[in-house]
Formats: sequence, structure tokens, C-alpha cells
Amino acid sequence: MSVDVARARADTPGAETVAHLNNAGAALPPRPVLDAVVEHLRREAAIGGYEAAAERQDRAEHTYDAVARLIGAERDEVAIVENATRAWDMAFYSLRLQAGDRILTTNAEYASNYIPMRQVADRTGAAVVVVPDDEHGQVDVDRLTAMLDERVKLVSLVHVPSQGGLVQPAAAVGAACRAAGVPLLLDACQSVGQMPVDVGEIGCDMLSATGRKFLRGPRGTGFLYVRRGLIESLEPPLLDLHAAEWQPDGSYRIRPDARRFENWECNVATKIGLGVAADYALGVGLEAIRERVRALAGELRERLAALPGVTVHDLGAERSAIVTFAVDGHPTAEVVAALRERGVNTSLSPAAYARLDFGRRGLADLVRASVHYYNDLGDLDRLVDAVEAL
Repeated sequence: MSVDVARARADTPGAETVAHLNNAGAALPPRPVLDAVVEHLRREAAIGGYEAAAERQDRAEHTYDAVARLIGAERDEVAIVENATRAWDMAFYSLRLQAGDRILTTNAEYASNYIPMRQVADRTGAAVVVVPDDEHGQVDVDRLTAMLDERVKLVSLVHVPSQGGLVQPAAAVGAACRAAGVPLLLDACQSVGQMPVDVGEIGCDMLSATGRKFLRGPRGTGFLYVRRGLIESLEPPLLDLHAAEWQPDGSYRIRPDARRFENWECNVATKIGLGVAADYALGVGLEAIRERVRALAGELRERLAALPGVTVHDLGAERSAIVTFAVDGHPTAEVVAALRERGVNTSLSPAAYARLDFGRRGLADLVRASVHYYNDLGDLDRLVDAVEAL
């Protein structure tokens, strides 16, 4: 099975007018997602928000089925939340850490994950420990395995780092964590939607992801997976009348499924759109998507590396749709702005988002170009020509 690129581009408003190579930031949604969101908003305007939600409850509920199918989970293991950071935080802050406990992370860790870990460590006396990398620049699984002792209460792994093309060996990490009985929290923000992600095959206990990136869903959507056997042992840091029920005796009872990590108020239109995005990705095929983005990103890396003064900075034995580079004599922000002026969307990856990684490599920031299956060689031409023109 291969991607029908012509159909994907026809389904993507803007694909013919802009070379959108910022899919790691926010991808262009396909028309069915756009239509689903707009149609529900129009219905809210016509009959009322509560009434539209009740009328279309089946569509909102379908999102749980679609997301579960996307990641190989059960629907009661899925919570739909506002964004991936909310999802990650709800899982992490549910852990009961104390002095002497250890959290293992990697050099690829993202700022929005590291900061909460540091906050909790400072409060409790727990420690955040960074596992060394191997010769490919990815986490050294053997070193990680050797570090998994009774003090370790969590392993935090970013599947595909925001700041580079690396794909971490998540299944090998998952196997090591399962053998040691240590929970694995997988940040799948940049992997869901650009490659197959199966929670059973990976062996993660918790997974956070966003809708807006490679899944091509609406902004302001995300989801959390928590393994069924772990859910009831995690008490969310925030509760409301959706996550728990107020009992007649004045106590409360937390619901038994993953929706204990949600809250009552949500954007129903975008929640429906998230389900449509998951269905769309499944219809295209995650294996086919992975092969196409891998080929496009590989082509882009080769063409950029061939330009004088351009350095590509991606690590890893396996690489993703994200391509990071720098242009000698040109500040990163200047490069990103020059590309945008030519109708090429990229983004800037600053050291503040990935200090462990950029710090050890002596990097201040990089240009990040991220391809998707609806991009074509013409999009790559526009980026390479614009960089060469600098």
C-alpha cells in the first residue's frame, strides 16, 4: 500500500499555495477534519452548545474508538484532553514520588516534560537521572537496563524528539521497563500520525500525544493513554464532577476508566475533529505514511547537506520526518523568516526547549523542517532553492 499523494494534496487546502514543512509544529488538516469542526460549530450556533453536544454525542464518543484503534488500545484506556502537555502532566503528577526515588529520562527530553520532573524532584527529594546515549545519539538501552533498580519509579521517554530527526528505540525501552516492573511514560507527540504506534508492541504504560501535529487534527486537542491495570492506582492531581462523583455522604468516588484524567468542559467540535483525523490517518495507512515521510526526509537531508555552508544535525539509527539544519553566517531566525517570505513554512528549534541535547552538542538553535505525506518534491525544491539563495 502506498500513499495517494494526488488525493492527499487535493484533500489539503493550501497545499498548492504554500510549501508547508512545519508539520512538527502544526500540520495542515485534511478537508474532512475541517468540515467536521466547522459543521459542529455551525450547529452550536443554530441550536446551542449543550444541545448540539447531546445531538452529536455519538460523534464525540467515536473519537475514543478512533484513537484507541490508532494506538492499539481499548477505549476505556483513553482520555481526550486539551493538549499533549495536559495529558503528560495528568499522568506524571498522578505518581506518588518521595525522597530517594529516581526518574530516568534521556538527553532528548523536552522542556515541558523536564520542568515538571524537576519541580517534583525539588519538592520531594526525588532525583531526575539522565541515561547516557549510544553511538547513534539515541538512548543506550543496555545502560538504561542496568539502571532500572528498585529506586526507579518512572522512565520518561520522548519517542521522536521535537528538535531533531531521531526515533528512539521505544519498544526496546518498553521491554526493559516491563522486565523491571517500572512504568514507562511515552511522549508520542511527534510520532503519532507519522508512523505506526502500538502501545502493546511498545510496552508503554502511559502515552501522551497531540492532535495538531502529524495526526493532522485540530489545535487544542490531545489524548492520554493509560494501561487498564494501572488506571485505578493513579489519582489525578485535578478532579471535577466529570472525573469523580460527589457521594451523598460528602465523599467522592473517582471514575474507574481513563476519563478520570479529563475534565467536564471541552471543545466538542475539535474533539469530534480529532476522531475524524484519526480515522483519516488510519485510512491512509500508518505504514505507508512512515515510508513516504522517511523517503521525503531522507531526500531533503541529502539535498541540504550538499549545499555549501549548510550542516544537517539529525541523530539516530532510525530517523523521522523532522530535518534540522543550520546555515553558516545566517542566524536561524533569519533563515526561517527568509523561507517564509518565499512561501516555505519551517520553524525555529531553540536550546531552551531541549537543553540536555543542545547543550551537549553546543547548539543554540536550529531550523526545523518537517515533511508529511502530502508534501511533494516541489515543496522540497522550494525549500532547497530558498536556502541556496541565502
